[in-house]
Amino acid sequence: MAAARRRAAVGLGLAGGLCLLLGVCLLLAGPAIVKEQVVKNVRIDPSSISFGMWKDIPVPFYLSVHLFEVLNPTEVLDGAKPILRQRGPYVYREFRYKTNITFHDNDTVSYLEYRKLFFRPDLSNGTEDEYIVMPNILMLGASVMMENLPNFVKLLLSGALAGLKQEAFMNRTVGDILWGYDDPLLDTINMIVPGLIPFKGKFGMFVGFNNSNTGLFTVYTGMKNISRVHMVDSWNGLKKVNYWRSTGCNMINGTAGEMWPPFMSPTSLEFYSPDACRSMTLVYEQSGEFKGVPTYRFVAPKTLFANGTDYPPNEGFCPCRQSGIQNVSTCRLNAPMFISHPHFYNADPSLVNAVEGLNPSKEHHALFLDVHPMTGIPMNCSIRLQLNQYLKQVSGIIQTGKITPVVLPLLWFAESGYIEGSVLNQFYTNLVLIPSILDYLQYIFLGLSVPLIISAAVLVMMSQEKCSLFWSSNKKNSDSKKANQASSARKLPPVKVLREARL
Repeated sequence: MAAARRRAAVGLGLAGGLCLLLGVCLLLAGPAIVKEQVVKNVRIDPSSISFGMWKDIPVPFYLSVHLFEVLNPTEVLDGAKPILRQRGPYVYREFRYKTNITFHDNDTVSYLEYRKLFFRPDLSNGTEDEYIVMPNILMLGASVMMENLPNFVKLLLSGALAGLKQEAFMNRTVGDILWGYDDPLLDTINMIVPGLIPFKGKFGMFVGFNNSNTGLFTVYTGMKNISRVHMVDSWNGLKKVNYWRSTGCNMINGTAGEMWPPFMSPTSLEFYSPDACRSMTLVYEQSGEFKGVPTYRFVAPKTLFANGTDYPPNEGFCPCRQSGIQNVSTCRLNAPMFISHPHFYNADPSLVNAVEGLNPSKEHHALFLDVHPMTGIPMNCSIRLQLNQYLKQVSGIIQTGKITPVVLPLLWFAESGYIEGSVLNQFYTNLVLIPSILDYLQYIFLGLSVPLIISAAVLVMMSQEKCSLFWSSNKKNSDSKKANQASSARKLPPVKVLREARL
């Protein structure tokens, strides 16, 4: 029985020791194994898991556009407050893919990323053929741009506008407004003021956006330094842009906005946006999950579009107006255009109060990025921005009437996408599930080692106690036997006495 207990104790002890060894090994080596796998699979390398995702983005992206219809154009020309009605959304499926991928010796890769858009009537609230009354963006923009020119030039333009039957507000289809229409006014303006609007062809809010690229990006691959992966080295050969008035505002910071370096901290992230002509910084808001994948949510701080008075680092983006809108005229042919959050969310209340029909809310109008912090890959995102035009009466151009100066919302859009299907499953298995299993196993092994080792120790102690009792019992019997023999010896008469008695 004791031998069986000793054998059991040895077996439990070996099992406990093995579990302890495996647990300690996983505790010490597990994080290194996971890190190695993450580094191997997120760098820009044809052999990595994320390379295909980076090259031809499989995530279904959608561009949702909302247009603002002006309900009282006649009254606005007389100085009344514009009354707006949001139309849409008009939804487009967006496909992105990279071409001209060229790897360089300095740990960078260059590429052009193209986007193609296809209208999805089944997801839209309206068609591209329906008409909407909006400001005559080209005419009113040119008017403000010519405000400081001599009066005879403005009168010449006003006469040309009358001859072309151009008015301050137009009634055009959604397709025309977004993707362009032929406008003889374009040639007329360039004839009167050569180079004022230096482009030809159709005019539209998103003309040149479809079937186009975002410029030549050169980013780090992370092969030599994983902390630099996806970080922009240059854009169109530039280390910084020259649109703005300060070095800080002209800096090209962060990534191209698709992925970020792994092992992120809950602080902030940066990316360069060619559409906004600037780098943007988002700040950490909260931790969460997206379909079982842990995420950090990053959002736009209130200072993103603040003016230079409220936030001095933004002084370089001026001339500024109220906080909450950014003047992008310097990168938009000097047209009086501004970007903001939709419905002037997080903007100066005076902007919202200058028009009717806006209802800003965080739920519908705040932009966000949900990023897996271990890999730096976005799981779910929605980038929401609004385009606005500054309108006013311009003396000498009678078509501008008595318009009260106003920053008028034209449209807002959201580029949204999230990982799903087989891509999500592969991502979850390789970069979430397996690391989690390794993490749990180390604690399971350590947890098992404790009762196994304790059980082995108890059995050893029980075996030793049994042996001790057996030895004590034998010793006691031996001592008792000796005592009995001694007692018997004392009871026998001496031989001499017995002999004398016989005599």
